[in-house]
Amino acid sequence: MTPSPSSNPPAPSDRRSTSSSSPSTPHMNSDDLEVACVGETMVLVTPEPASPLRFGGPARIDVAGAESTVACYLAQLGVRATWVSRLGDDPLGQLVKTRIDDYGVDTTFVELDRAAPTGVFFKDPGETTRVFYYRAGSAASALGPSTRVPPARIAHLSGITPALSTSCAELVDRLLTTRRCSFDVNYRSRLWTTAEAAPVLHSLANRASIVFVGLDEAQILWGTKTPADVRALLPDPEVLVVKDGSVGATSFHPTGTTFEPAPRVDVVEPIGAGDAYAAGYLAGLLRDLPEPERLRLGHRTAAAALATTGDVATLATTGDDTSERTPGDDTSVGVTGGLTYLEETR
Repeated sequence: MTPSPSSNPPAPSDRRSTSSSSPSTPHMNSDDLEVACVGETMVLVTPEPASPLRFGGPARIDVAGAESTVACYLAQLGVRATWVSRLGDDPLGQLVKTRIDDYGVDTTFVELDRAAPTGVFFKDPGETTRVFYYRAGSAASALGPSTRVPPARIAHLSGITPALSTSCAELVDRLLTTRRCSFDVNYRSRLWTTAEAAPVLHSLANRASIVFVGLDEAQILWGTKTPADVRALLPDPEVLVVKDGSVGATSFHPTGTTFEPAPRVDVVEPIGAGDAYAAGYLAGLLRDLPEPERLRLGHRTAAAALATTGDVATLATTGDDTSERTPGDDTSVGVTGGLTYLEETR
């Protein structure tokens, strides 16, 4: 797979970059980690109040990253999660790391690069909201096969990472070969065309143990019309979860097929729900909950994301702190605020 030229940086050895491990004190022993989430997180700049970028004016600075978002929800659900990535050794990298640290995610395995910057993108509000990326040559684009990913029960990946650079694609390939992986297809047309992405994402997804895909993106990529069509196309994963928006989610697993309808939610912003769903499902899987409860926990976590303008909602449960409860119990997951994150538009 060869990423588009605009997203393929020079080889790390050509950039003469120097990097160092994160100076943070480890949050937990690496032997205790349950999920290692691997991928780029960027800084997002949004005009506030909303207006086209060309007008200038005040703006809000936030943090954006699919895999780190999953890690933030997992940590709130009581799962021992780490986020593995690279950041520029700059104020923006410090912002990203601090925000993710604050959710209880281990960031011991984040490398800081003194020569390459933290990726940035801008939201351009208007009649049609556009997004402009400045991520080519970012510190995270130099993730590669030599990147240290600690032992964990599951390595969580997304289809965004292999589109960033050749070395990023090699890292994903290595992990799928050597680890039990969860893979969220996460097709992003701003990174590569459908023709480029479809065969690559199909191959990668079919190698993972646990796969998440939206029915809408499966239709775009592979022309599948039903969850059963997707399963026929991806027969190898142990678990395949096909999400169909407000309809519900269907999982194909070793003991059969399970459908769980989506709850009714007053949607504030339909951003980041997919990552929240993956975190909820994985939390239920790691606690060996029955399949319907895994799907329901995914729905409840996604509902919390949908009920806020922030992608990483602060989860709350009735009567107890979320971190003190077993994921998947009958207590409803709620929302009390959150970290803003704009999912990359298709």
